Amino acid sequence: MRKSLTPLGETEMEVLHHVWKLGEASVAAVRERILENRKVAYTTIMTVMKNLADKGFLKYRKEGISYIYSAAIDPSDVRYNLVDGIVDKVFHGSAKDLVQTLVKSEQLTDEDRDAIKKMIKSMED
Repeated sequence: MRKSLTPLGETEMEVLHHVWKLGEASVAAVRERILENRKVAYTTIMTVMKNLADKGFLKYRKEGISYIYSAAIDPSDVRYNLVDGIVDKVFHGSAKDLVQTLVKSEQLTDEDRDAIKKMIKSMED
């Protein structure tokens, strides 16, 4: 099994993204979204959501017999902290090396490159 570079596993990130998109969600609602792409057990999603709550990424309230989950941390803060961890672990603290890797990536479209150039230019002005 591969060790994740972030404190969150792949399924945890997938679940977080669904909760962020929905605003708040039950286990069933998140599972329904994941089932569009792959099979997953209800109990798996329930465990992942409980773990995310235990880690402080999600909060929940009881509604009847269900738990309704929502973000406990702003998504931009989660992204910032995860990227910051990757910069430290993979790029030895060099944000420049991270950006260089992203810019050289073949997955970056010409539009993405242009947007990055404009973003940097606006930071210089």
